[in-house]
Amino acid sequence: MSRMNYRVNTQLFPGLILAVVVAISAKLAALLVPQIGGATLAILLGIVLGNTYFNQASYQQGTKFAESRLLEYSVVLLGFTVTFQTISEMGVRGFIFIVLMMSIVITSAMLIGKKLGFSQAMGMMMAGGNAVCGSSAIGAIAPAINADDEEKGQIITLVNLLGTVMMLTLPFLGLAMYGEDLLAKSALLGGTLQSVGQVVAGASLLDEEVVKYAMLFKITRIILLTVVVILFKKMAKNNPQSTPNKGLPIPWYVLGFLLICIFNSFTTLPQWLSQTAQFISGWFETTALAAIGLRLDFRKFVKEGPRFLYYGLSIGAVQTVAAVLLIWLLQI
Repeated sequence: MSRMNYRVNTQLFPGLILAVVVAISAKLAALLVPQIGGATLAILLGIVLGNTYFNQASYQQGTKFAESRLLEYSVVLLGFTVTFQTISEMGVRGFIFIVLMMSIVITSAMLIGKKLGFSQAMGMMMAGGNAVCGSSAIGAIAPAINADDEEKGQIITLVNLLGTVMMLTLPFLGLAMYGEDLLAKSALLGGTLQSVGQVVAGASLLDEEVVKYAMLFKITRIILLTVVVILFKKMAKNNPQSTPNKGLPIPWYVLGFLLICIFNSFTTLPQWLSQTAQFISGWFETTALAAIGLRLDFRKFVKEGPRFLYYGLSIGAVQTVAAVLLIWLLQI
């Protein structure tokens, strides 16, 4: 028995090591193009390598482990970087802005996805990825609704590509529309951009103060991740065509995220602990994205190209227009 376990574990090494190497390469490349970021470069590099030189079956077990488990660990570690007290700094109107933004994005992604013929699971992952926190949210939602691995990879790729486009355009839109209005620019970026890395990178194109306040809006979205997962799990359970996982009401890693977040909110943790957790979480996410890229069959993705392109652009437009209107209505 132990020999069998050893053999299975050994088979993880080629794909896992490959994913780590791709992640390291992406991080190094990000030093040259920080506007794009290591996470997005990881998935793009993974797609290129996985569809050319590294498409052998020997890599499949390791890349699957990196894709699923490392994203789960990344979600848990996010709890060390989030506290409930942080929300108070952006005010009640800021919180209302985030709740309305998330509601609009989730509803739009589900309706547009259904209209375009995507499955309910893909619509949920697209909704959560754009409304909450990109790959981490999709990693939390997918097992809760028993989503197909291939569909998960396609949606994560689409969300990251959309996030990259928005990351490079929204900062300049915010600057043109809001000038020196710090909170409005921060709300635009923190309330729309998909991943934490994209929020930081996009806000960095403006200034450090925008980075700080944009992250307040982003953190609020992350805190609401648990609510979104529970909602989608219930929706999947009520759909007779779906077969959601049976087990914990929410995935263990989302529960872990919530418990650590609560603990972090009422206890002063050492700064080195949150910094270390954020560092490890970032590496786990980047490695998982590299693995997702390596596992993505680009031919199948291109085959669905027009639908995916329209889906992504539609959600991006909804996010941008909704953010601008809500910032105006709520006078943020």
